[in-house]
Amino acid sequence: MPLVPLHEIYVDANKNYYAIGQFNVSNLELIQATLEAAQEMKSPVILATSKSAIKYAGLEYLIAMVKAGVNNVTVPVVLHLDHGTSFEDAKKCIEAGFTSVMIDGSALPFKENVKITREVVDFAHMHNITVEAELGKLGGIEDEVKVNDKETLLTDPAEAEQFVTESRCDSLAIAVGTSHGAYKFKGEAKLDFDRIKTIKKRLGIPLVLHGASGVPEELTKKLTKYGGKIPGAKGVPDEAYRKAIQYGINKVNIDTDLRLAFTSAIRETLTIKPDEFDPRKILGTGRKAVKEIIKHKIEVLGSAGKA
Repeated sequence: MPLVPLHEIYVDANKNYYAIGQFNVSNLELIQATLEAAQEMKSPVILATSKSAIKYAGLEYLIAMVKAGVNNVTVPVVLHLDHGTSFEDAKKCIEAGFTSVMIDGSALPFKENVKITREVVDFAHMHNITVEAELGKLGGIEDEVKVNDKETLLTDPAEAEQFVTESRCDSLAIAVGTSHGAYKFKGEAKLDFDRIKTIKKRLGIPLVLHGASGVPEELTKKLTKYGGKIPGAKGVPDEAYRKAIQYGINKVNIDTDLRLAFTSAIRETLTIKPDEFDPRKILGTGRKAVKEIIKHKIEVLGSAGKA
């Protein structure tokens, strides 16, 4: 089926308190794994590409692969720009066929964030495209996102209400304790659930949880077993997802987990089958591993069977 605007599938998720998974993709195997998992789980799904993914794969290649893939599924699929930082980023993707864009002005002063977000909103809404904005600053490093601990700033509920009123964004990414990358928590995972609940009550719109990979221990152990190095990595546990969704999160962004699953499976294949040199058989193991991770995430987020 054709790509759909994100706001169309947000309606039911926001009403019935479940979340839709955003899975970041940058190559054929990740796109295939995501679409196959969504189809099998009968779940709506969001394919996201960052600016660095677009630079790596090429905008035309990504669009073509996604559009070819959606022809083989019957579930609603969104193509989303993750962490666009300029009006030009958003405009280029909207004109290319994306059905949702994020404009991330969180590094800007409040008024400038409102201004650039409203500019993107005015253009996107003319094309029936959904706009996600961000208020507050998540820590961590992932692709072009780099924020140290001292710069991290949780989202203020009153500011969030003002921001949404003035910018007219469709959804808001909020900072409540998660961070980008594989190293989210030094100790016990702590999310500010009361903050989520308060912001949801004041805004009523779909809320987004960035930096939300689980970084499961079985993946980090597997990566280490086959030569990788990722000491001390720790992510968001399943129970935290469920509670965050209960309090108002409707979109959860997953990237690191896909990278870990893909890379650890490939490392295993190259280690136990040193004579294998067929890229299809090597990358295929990564695709299979990513698919299983996504199916689990869909189940936890509550979107299984919602398509």
